[in-house]
Amino acid sequence: MNIADIQLAIQAEQVDGWLFFDHHHIDPLAYRILGLPEGMHATRRWYYFIPAHGEPRGMVHRIEPHSLAALPGEKLPYSRWAEQMDRLITLLDGAKTVAMQWSPNCAVPYVSTVDGGTIDLIRSLGVEIRSSANLVQLFEARWSASQMESHLEAGRRMDAVRAEAFQYIRTRLRDGISLTEWDVHQYMHQLFVASSLTTDHGPIVAVNANASDPHYEPTRERHSPIESGDLVLIDMWAKLVEPADAVYYDITWTGYCGAMPPDAMQDVFTIVSNARDCGIRTVLDRAGTGDLRGFEVDDAVRNHIQLHGFGEFFIHRTGHSIGTSVHGSGANMDNFETHDERHIIPRTCFSIEPGIYLPEFGIRSEVNMYVGEEGARVTGEIQRELVILG
Repeated sequence: MNIADIQLAIQAEQVDGWLFFDHHHIDPLAYRILGLPEGMHATRRWYYFIPAHGEPRGMVHRIEPHSLAALPGEKLPYSRWAEQMDRLITLLDGAKTVAMQWSPNCAVPYVSTVDGGTIDLIRSLGVEIRSSANLVQLFEARWSASQMESHLEAGRRMDAVRAEAFQYIRTRLRDGISLTEWDVHQYMHQLFVASSLTTDHGPIVAVNANASDPHYEPTRERHSPIESGDLVLIDMWAKLVEPADAVYYDITWTGYCGAMPPDAMQDVFTIVSNARDCGIRTVLDRAGTGDLRGFEVDDAVRNHIQLHGFGEFFIHRTGHSIGTSVHGSGANMDNFETHDERHIIPRTCFSIEPGIYLPEFGIRSEVNMYVGEEGARVTGEIQRELVILG
């Protein structure tokens, strides 16, 4: 944590300070941004205020007086609820507007971690609360050079796993050996381990109508066979086992278990991949201007799908921020589930993953894009045709 950098960002947001709050670890963002240990004992409420100018200060319960000992500034003690109110007035020291982990109407749920009661409490002191979404993105979503390299290396390994998984399907079909989604799922897990990749769950291996459920995942008990004439969707996300701050790579590809995909399947793939490319072009053309927002990328992608009559079958946002968690805390490419007005800022990464989900089959095409200081790039291979598995 660099207090000077945080204060410059607070000044740019035109608020009087940034107020952090936690109780029983309801706000993991606070711990990561402030550099506090994630396993820190927090059975009582603590507050930490970084003003736009001047020395930061904290507020801790007398039962847990050392909660914020690692952070600079005076720590105001409190015990009783009435004393808490008095100490909060001192802590905020005349501030009229503060940023907190809150989002109006929960428009950015990844940032809206502070409970409503605490928001009411701070407002009762005559303080206006602004969303910290832009500040969080600056200090949580931007990658270091080493994180970028970890992403690229994870991508190289995962692109190889993806190719090997499709070859596994192709070989089993050719040899007439029975195959299921679960078989491929387990095979890919073995490849992940062998490649020193880790993931929180997944991958998705889905055929036909199962591929129309964006979050479908086969299990030992629930899975479908993979047979000639099937569409197969593989959605996979993972990061390197080391280093500890490695970031994710997240892609989706689709294939057809035959020599020639049906026209309907080919047409949907073409629309989806062209919509993806609309999003890519929007980012490439405008990332360097500093005035590209997440919802605008979603609009570019969604408009293409709507133009071709499939708007009702694109049922999720275009993309999400990517970081040490597969769903990061930066700007999302979203004007559907939410209206994400955050700027896409340098040193951040996100997915572009449109999909069309019909009753018979679903197709999604996903790439990752990184915006650097001097432009943007797709960080891995781009699927241009359905993978032929016949």
